[in-house]
Amino acid sequence: MSVSTTVEQTDNITPLQILAPDGTVVRPDLMPKLSDQELREVMRKMVFTRVWDQRAISLNRQGRLGFYAPVAGQEATMIGSQSAIDKKDFILPSYRDIPQMVWHGLPLYQAFLYSRGHVHGGQIPQDVNVLMPQIIIAAQCTQATGIAMGFKLRNEKQVAITYFGDGATSQGDFYEGMNFAGVYKLPVIFFSQNNRYAISVPFEKQTAAGSVVIKAKAAGIPGVQVDGMDVLAVIKATQDARERGLNGEGATLIEALTYRYGPHTMAGDDPTRYRKGEEQSEWEKLDPLVRFRTFLEGKGQWSEKDEEAVIEEAKQAVADAIKQADAQPKMKVSDLIDVMYETLPPGLEEQKAEYLAKESK
Repeated sequence: MSVSTTVEQTDNITPLQILAPDGTVVRPDLMPKLSDQELREVMRKMVFTRVWDQRAISLNRQGRLGFYAPVAGQEATMIGSQSAIDKKDFILPSYRDIPQMVWHGLPLYQAFLYSRGHVHGGQIPQDVNVLMPQIIIAAQCTQATGIAMGFKLRNEKQVAITYFGDGATSQGDFYEGMNFAGVYKLPVIFFSQNNRYAISVPFEKQTAAGSVVIKAKAAGIPGVQVDGMDVLAVIKATQDARERGLNGEGATLIEALTYRYGPHTMAGDDPTRYRKGEEQSEWEKLDPLVRFRTFLEGKGQWSEKDEEAVIEEAKQAVADAIKQADAQPKMKVSDLIDVMYETLPPGLEEQKAEYLAKESK
């Protein structure tokens, strides 16, 4: 089936889809229960995130940001899933999942500081239930399972959701986390953003499985494959998974079929070296913002004026956040040593004294 019509099917699975690429509703019976205002807010976040992403790429090229992984193309998976959970739920992200963290409450300027390697970027506010982005591939899967076990032991009505790419599903932590969650029926959502490439390695080169979602069977948990360019389908899948977790039915694996339009990261990756032919242009026809915008315009809930207002809002927010990040005191090695332990061991006390002596000169 052509990608310009829908995302491809694998393992004879039909991905969950509510909105067709032309913005028409194909499964009205599955529409998530959202008010017009809530639908508009989802669109606002998606547009804001696209503009923020463009600005972050520019800032990286100017040397004003450090590590950055572009997100354009994956807004529906990110915003849709985050919109479907509660603020008290816990997010365990990978390094690309900064939007979910920010929309869950992390101040944008701290996200910029994280990119720069500044310690304050990792000092999460007390009321924001996120962990720092995980760089070790799939390590967040076992951590999410541990957090979910804590929720279950304390009888707390919360879920943990963890994000990872398709490449992470070939790692041991992915299987171990899901297996443990399956055995103990834990309230955790494993959310795979399958953008078809583990950096430059195509999906079919790093697993013989025809899909990610089929791997849920080995853990004895439900798996849902969803059109990751359809934000309403993502919301529906995440809402259902959250309800299963809260009701004591256990974990869910969601595979969102999506695509990143930019490089894996800004650290020298060139996607033109491993993407061939018309692949990118075909996926651009499935742009999640275009699809959802068309749907909302048909309902009379979005306009060019609305879009322009959000674009200006995002530009100003990014400018303000980078200014706030710039105003943060520069890091010193002694500062880094201070935050490593509550009580410093003798060896680090000695190192700190040495650095303080150097810094005072």
